[in-house]
Amino acid sequence: MGPSRPPPDRMGELRRKTGLSRWSSLTMRAAFVFFLVGIAISVHWFDREGYVDHADGNINFSDVLYFTMVTITTVGYGDIVPVTDRARLFEAILVTPIRLFIWLIFLGTAYDFLLQKSWSRWRMSIIQKNLHNHIVVAGFGISGSEAVDELLERGIDPSEIVVIDQDHGRLEAAEKRGCNVMEGDASRDKTLNQVRVSRARSMIVSAGRDDTSILVVLTARALAPKLSISVLVRASDNEQLARQAGASNVINPVSFAGLLLAGSCHGPHISDYMADLASATGRVALRERMATHMEEGLPLGALQTGLGVRIYRNGKPFGFWEEEAKQILEGDLIVEIVGKPDND
Repeated sequence: MGPSRPPPDRMGELRRKTGLSRWSSLTMRAAFVFFLVGIAISVHWFDREGYVDHADGNINFSDVLYFTMVTITTVGYGDIVPVTDRARLFEAILVTPIRLFIWLIFLGTAYDFLLQKSWSRWRMSIIQKNLHNHIVVAGFGISGSEAVDELLERGIDPSEIVVIDQDHGRLEAAEKRGCNVMEGDASRDKTLNQVRVSRARSMIVSAGRDDTSILVVLTARALAPKLSISVLVRASDNEQLARQAGASNVINPVSFAGLLLAGSCHGPHISDYMADLASATGRVALRERMATHMEEGLPLGALQTGLGVRIYRNGKPFGFWEEEAKQILEGDLIVEIVGKPDND
């Protein structure tokens, strides 16, 4: 059985779940307003001798009802006025706060039911308009959050990162980092279209389950044929499925951990250096870039910018020891190791 999905009409809404529905909340607010009005009517009725009606001099229940509603919703018309100290004190101490409470309830209800959705849509349209060449992160669990932290450590502006998850707590953590967030199912076309995946430069998928992650990759690839997609899978059997779904890079944390463990058996510093390469805080880093015109014709080992270890030519990798690496050609993609002396 696959992961549960939220209703389609609530997709893309950043929210906190409460025990009350919108209409239940409206009913409670209306009941509270009637309760406050009832208090005012009751006190006005029992103290009606403290008021004067300039129209006929008589205060009946309809006058009390009229005066209460006019006083609570406005400041009154002056046809009925308090004349005793007790009546005036009641208007100042009780009716004025009731008027303020009711107006706050009206304004809050108007915002919740009329303005909030428009405001949210306007904010989303502004964010979507500025989303170009960004990074989409589908899943903000342990691996997804660590990936975002590493991106931030490498200098990526958090406004260039969009996190998709269905857990409000995780999204809150991502939002605190300054990232754009969206609550939704990343395997749905609607969600990925809302984060403008077709305009993204890369996507990281760590949905927590291999089947879900592969489905997200499949959906993203259909919407963005040229997007660079990196996906985390935990079962080696699913690595090929992820590639067939369209993943550009397939990361298996179990396999990587095995590489570190095996490397440590051949030397005490091999695993340390591999971790150093993978981290933004290490003394060295791997960099991938296109070959420049000045480098065309040179061997990979003659790079001045770093230690060239591999080139990609027409999608095929060639190591620095291979014949193809003895001459850099136009269009080659270079992978090099660069030092970071500032961390010494």
